[in-house]
Amino acid sequence: MVVSGNRSENVIYLDYQATTPTDPRVVAAMTPYFSERFGNPHSRTHPYGWDAEDAVERARAQVAAIIGAEPREIVFTSGATESNNLAIKGAARFHRARGKDHVVTAATEHKCVLESCRDLEAEGFRVTVLPVRPDGLIDTETVAAALDDATVLVSIMAANNEIGVLQPLAEIGQACRERGVLFHTDAAQAVGKIALDVEAMKIDLLSISSHKLYGPMGMGALYVRRKPRTRLTPLFSGGGQERGLRSGTLPTPLCVGFGMACEIAAADMAAEGQHLRALRQRLYKGLLARIDGVTLNGDPEQRLPGNLNLNFAGIAAEDLMTEAKSVALSTGSACTSASLEPSYVLRALGVPDDLAHGSIRFGLGRFTTEAEIDTVIDRVAAAVEKLRRGGSGVAAE
Repeated sequence: MVVSGNRSENVIYLDYQATTPTDPRVVAAMTPYFSERFGNPHSRTHPYGWDAEDAVERARAQVAAIIGAEPREIVFTSGATESNNLAIKGAARFHRARGKDHVVTAATEHKCVLESCRDLEAEGFRVTVLPVRPDGLIDTETVAAALDDATVLVSIMAANNEIGVLQPLAEIGQACRERGVLFHTDAAQAVGKIALDVEAMKIDLLSISSHKLYGPMGMGALYVRRKPRTRLTPLFSGGGQERGLRSGTLPTPLCVGFGMACEIAAADMAAEGQHLRALRQRLYKGLLARIDGVTLNGDPEQRLPGNLNLNFAGIAAEDLMTEAKSVALSTGSACTSASLEPSYVLRALGVPDDLAHGSIRFGLGRFTTEAEIDTVIDRVAAAVEKLRRGGSGVAAE
C-alpha cells in the first residue's frame, strides 16, 4: 500500500502490525453514525437511541462471531490495552478474597500485560514470568508446572506483536481448565488473521483491538466467558454499562466500524491468509537472495501470515530504516519504537544484542501487492549494501 500526500507520499507501508488502514467498507458503514444517526445507544426513550442501540448490538454480534462467542460475552472497550488491564487486574482483584493471589505470564508479552502484572506485584500479588524457547514459543508443560493452588490467571498472547509467533492456545487452555485456572489471551494481533474459537481453546478472557484488523482506532473488546462464569472487578466506576464491567457511553460509529471489520475479516480470512503467506515468502526469499547475513527471528511456520522479523548482521535497524525511508517499517512494537534498547522480546529468545539491534519487523497486510514486495526487496537490498560499504551500522560502532 502506497499512501500519497504529505510526508507519506510514495512510501510503501509494511507496518501492518502497528496499525492497519481502515477498510473503505468499514468507513462507509460508520459514516452515517457520525451525522444523521447520531443517537446515544443508552438513550431508551426515543428512536435515535433505539437506532444506535440496535447498531451497537449488531456490532457486538459481529465481534462475537469471529471468535465463536455469544454476543452477551463481548464487552466493548477503548482497545486491547484497556481490555488486557481489565482482564488481568479485574480477575486478580476479584479472586484475591478467595485465596487466589498468583498470576502467570510470559517474558514476551505485550508491555501492557507485563506492566499490569507489575502493578499487581505492587499490590502484593505473586507473578511468575515464564521463559520462551529460542523460537519464541512457550512449552505447555512449562505453563502447567507454574500453576499452584493459588493461581488465579494465566495470560499468554495468541500472536506476538513483534515476531508474529502463534502460541499453542488450545493446549494452554486445557492445562488451565484442568486446574481451575482462568486463561486470558491478548489476541490483538491474531483476531481476523487466524481462526480462533474460545470454546475449543478453553479461553476465558480474550482481548481484541479494532485497529489491528482494518477497523477504527480507539475501539476494542474483551471477551468474558459466561459459562463457567468469569468474574471481574471493574477498573473504574460509572453508569453500569457493559454488564457493569466497563461504564461509559459507547461510541456508536466506532462500534459499527469494529463490527463491520470483524465481519469482513471472518469472510476473507482464509483467502487473505493464503495471499499473505505467498507475499511473505516472496519477500523472504527475495531478501535472502540479495543480502548476506540475514536471519529469521521466531518460528518459521507457527507465525502470522503477514509477519516477517529479520535481523541484518552488521547493520543497525535505525540506520537501515533511515536509509530505506521510502518503506514504512519498524523495529517491533509501536509502543516502544522510541527506545534504542534492544527488543526485550528478542532478548527473551536469546538473540545477541548486536543482532537484536539490527532486527526489522516487516508487516504485510490486506492491501500489500506483489509489485510493492519486489520494490521493497530492491530498496532494502540497496540500503544494506550502501550501509555495509560505507561502514555504518553496528559493525562500525
